[in-house]
Amino acid sequence: MVPAMDATLTARPTPNPVVTVGKACFGNRLPLALIAGPCALEGRAHALEMASALKEIAARLGIGLVYKTSFDKANRTSGGSARGLGLKAALPIFAEIRRSLGVPVLTDVHESEQCARVAEVVDVLQIPAFLCRQTDLLVAAAATGRAVNVKKGQFLAPWDMANAVAKVIEAGNPNVLVTERGASFGYNTLVSDMRALPILARSTKAPVIFDATHSVQQPGGHGTSSGGEREFIPVLARAAVAVGVAGVFIETHQDPDKAPSDGPNMMPLKEMEGLLRTLMEFDRLAKKRDCSPDGA
Repeated sequence: MVPAMDATLTARPTPNPVVTVGKACFGNRLPLALIAGPCALEGRAHALEMASALKEIAARLGIGLVYKTSFDKANRTSGGSARGLGLKAALPIFAEIRRSLGVPVLTDVHESEQCARVAEVVDVLQIPAFLCRQTDLLVAAAATGRAVNVKKGQFLAPWDMANAVAKVIEAGNPNVLVTERGASFGYNTLVSDMRALPILARSTKAPVIFDATHSVQQPGGHGTSSGGEREFIPVLARAAVAVGVAGVFIETHQDPDKAPSDGPNMMPLKEMEGLLRTLMEFDRLAKKRDCSPDGA
């Protein structure tokens, strides 16, 4: 049962109901927008190739796009796993993607000290799920003035995210997104509770994103790395969009089985356009019937 918390929330400032990032507009009643890209930043050429391909797909479909990739996979299962290019090498690549392609960029931050530097070359700072309660990190990300995407921890109930969102807003930044990525269920397993989507919208008042790829992840499922069941990405994505969300988060790669990180739960790039066409049809139907989870 969702605890009674309306009295607490009414005293808090509220986030913007629509967060605009470049040409992408995220709002629970607006047409679906997209956050997509490979899990880890592999290099300049690969990043530009992936961002260009996704830009072309988004333009054909008429869907707003934010390009996502991570410069550091700081929470890998094993200490021996590759972590990525690192901050110094990543910054000029992010800047080039924005400058040459005109595509807004999202990336994770893991430490408060990273936020200001990263904010100079990206449009959205993402707070990883494991760090969603780290007050100093949330406040530092908010202080940059960039939009902040807070991923819900696998260990939190959806209504608990109101506190994380409040930390960002109270630091002076109302441009907050919240992302659902499943909840821990036993060992090496995540479960997506579709009730969490309208609950997140109602309790945080922020645009809600559904992460269709990390929701099929099997954390630590391969012993020294995480597994995943990518065949269920379309299943969960369709279900979430049918409920009504502001956007979907889908990690993708041209050859997921050879990706350095999260390959088992990434969508093959060649299948992205078909999936997005389907999701946009689900989205039109859901919002035509007023099923969007904005708490109104």
